[in-house]
Amino acid sequence: MSQETHDAATADDATLVSRAKGGDFAAFEELVSRHEGRVYSIAMNILRQRQDAEDATQTAFLNALEHLERFREEAAFATWITRVAVNTALKALRKRKGLTTVSLDGGLEAETGEIRHPELIAPWPGDPAKLMAQRDLKRILDEAIEALPEKHRLVFVLRDVEGLSVREAAEALGISEANVKVRLLRARLALREALTRTFGDPTRRLFPEHDGADQATAAEELLRLYENPARGRTR
Repeated sequence: MSQETHDAATADDATLVSRAKGGDFAAFEELVSRHEGRVYSIAMNILRQRQDAEDATQTAFLNALEHLERFREEAAFATWITRVAVNTALKALRKRKGLTTVSLDGGLEAETGEIRHPELIAPWPGDPAKLMAQRDLKRILDEAIEALPEKHRLVFVLRDVEGLSVREAAEALGISEANVKVRLLRARLALREALTRTFGDPTRRLFPEHDGADQATAAEELLRLYENPARGRTR
């Protein structure tokens, strides 16, 4: 390892950004190494296709390098690159769908979207260990997440999958912290409703011999995998 590479590896993000702005490409490469996992994960959760996510990851870092001079260093680089990743992945998604770009800020004060059947959001206590071993549970949850409205899914991905704080998610999406909280709540409630419907319907149960409560318990525990308070974030 060269001295230049060693210095980059031991520096904090702020120092690396300053060096990268001065033309130190090794510093930028270290930033890429540190953050490419999260950028790819975000892209994958938005685009749902590996090749598209890989392309978006590369594009996000190229965009970051091109616009690095615009980065105001009072913010964390991790938050800034997260926002670049979200915007890059969304642009790719809309291009793939043939959609025009819309603002994530649209309708901030009109957060409605009521849960149509709140009575279906059941409490799910108990031990779901037997069902948690089934791969179908993860698939069902992934499908439920993908079915969320985009603005709710993005907040859910950033908060409960990627573990960003409310403030970080708000900065990444360019919305208020209050709207992050509202959208996250609606995403969680919608997922619980969808999972309760799936696991409470005898025709769709993975294990018909188990009652709806057992099925729902497994779904609740699976959802908690994405709502991990051990991440140390302020919820």
